[in-house]
Amino acid sequence: MATLRLGSIAPNFEAETTQGPIKFHDWLDGSWAVFFSHPEDFTPVCTTELAEVARRQPDFAKRGVKVIGLSASPIDQHHEWVKDINDWGKTEVQYPIIADGDRKIATLYDMLDRQDATNVDKKGMPLTVRTVFVIDPKKVIRLTISYPAATGRNFDEILRVIDSLQLADKYRVTTPVNWKQGEDVIIHASVPDAEAKQLFPDYTAHKPYLRTTAQPSA
Repeated sequence: MATLRLGSIAPNFEAETTQGPIKFHDWLDGSWAVFFSHPEDFTPVCTTELAEVARRQPDFAKRGVKVIGLSASPIDQHHEWVKDINDWGKTEVQYPIIADGDRKIATLYDMLDRQDATNVDKKGMPLTVRTVFVIDPKKVIRLTISYPAATGRNFDEILRVIDSLQLADKYRVTTPVNWKQGEDVIIHASVPDAEAKQLFPDYTAHKPYLRTTAQPSA
C-alpha cells in the first residue's frame, strides 16, 4: 500500500453510504472536499463532530467544498446514529456517511490505529483513527490531520486552512501564523520584487524574504 502524503492523488473507491452507493472520484466531481473518519458509531466525541459539520455545512458549501464522513460500522447502524446526531445537535445531517465495517477504505487511506492494540471493536477488528483529508478539485490531497481519541476536531481550523489553500491557489500568496480571513497575507517567495510591485503595489517589505500585502480578495 502506497503511503498517502500531501500531493498524493486521493485513492478512488466504491462504497455504501447513508445517501446510497458512490464511486468516490465521481462523487468528488471536480469539487474541493473534506473526507473525515470516525472509529465507530454511537461514540460521544464523534457525535458532537458530525453534528457540528451538519451545522457548518453552509460554510463549506459557500467555499465549494463537499463533506463526507466515514465510520467503521455497517450502514443500518449509521442511519440509527444519524437520528442521535440530529437530536443532540438540533440539526440535520445532509451529507453522506460511508459504511466501512470491513475496514477496506480505512486500510486504503491508512486510517487504522496501529499504535493502540486495544483500540478494537467487539469482533477484535482495529478501529480507525479520526483523520481529516482536504482534497482539491484535481483530487490531490492538500491537508491531513489525525486527532487522538480524547480530542474533538476543530472545524474552524479546517475551514481556515481551506480559505488559505484556495487563496494561495488563486493569488500567489501564502498566509502567516494565525491568519484569518481579511488579514494581510505574504507574497509568495517565487514572485520577484518587480512583479510584486505590479501585482501588489502597496505591499510592505519587512525583510528581503518577507513581504506582506492586503488580502487580494478582501
